[in-house]
Amino acid sequence: MASNTDFVQYIVDQCSGAGEIAAKKMMGDYCIYCDGILFGLICDNNLYVKVTEPGKAVLKEVILRPPYDGAKDYFYISDVDDRDYLTTLIEATIPALPKQKIKRNPMK
Repeated sequence: MASNTDFVQYIVDQCSGAGEIAAKKMMGDYCIYCDGILFGLICDNNLYVKVTEPGKAVLKEVILRPPYDGAKDYFYISDVDDRDYLTTLIEATIPALPKQKIKRNPMK
């Protein structure tokens, strides 16, 4: 089951206190970014955040589950209605994520 666009927009709005939030559709579900950094997924109208130690310290409850079959575990976020909580979680998670590699244009 794919995610509903209204739910995706709600999550984007709820997370907006952490920075510039964007969701990009990927095979029926969504990758969610803060200031260009991938921090989670929205799958089947559920929010999942990448696992980090600083993020774990902020969580109200630690629930690990894969967002789709064959995926590694992410933090499942059951409380998506608390904007301050989501902001704090994202702000704790982002610095702990590996830095993204810069893609170079092979034609140059």
